[in-house]
Amino acid sequence: MPEAPRQRPAKHTVLHTFAAHIRARPQAVFEALDARLYPGDGASSAYLADASAFLIVTQGGWWYRAEYRVVPDERGSNLEHVVVNVAQRGEKAALAAGRRVIADAPLAFHDLVKGLRGELE
Repeated sequence: MPEAPRQRPAKHTVLHTFAAHIRARPQAVFEALDARLYPGDGASSAYLADASAFLIVTQGGWWYRAEYRVVPDERGSNLEHVVVNVAQRGEKAALAAGRRVIADAPLAFHDLVKGLRGELE
């Protein structure tokens, strides 16, 4: 499995930004998130999990990139999620190809947070 680039390419478009609070320590949130998102050793998608920065990046296909950041606060952790179109050509085609993923992103994030809260809070 290749490692996802830490930085977005210069040419990109942010499609969705989400945030939620979880009443759990950042390390616990990061570890639970990594366990859910890790695609497996044989995956063709790129993946980066940086525990020191509480950052996870998944990048697959020619257009899709997802970034997750766990930000500590005094009551637990804030989980930030960004969906990014990183297509270097054919940006509109990427939106058409990914329309289902893009449309499902709000519910997918809601379900992810619900699962994390159920496990950690």
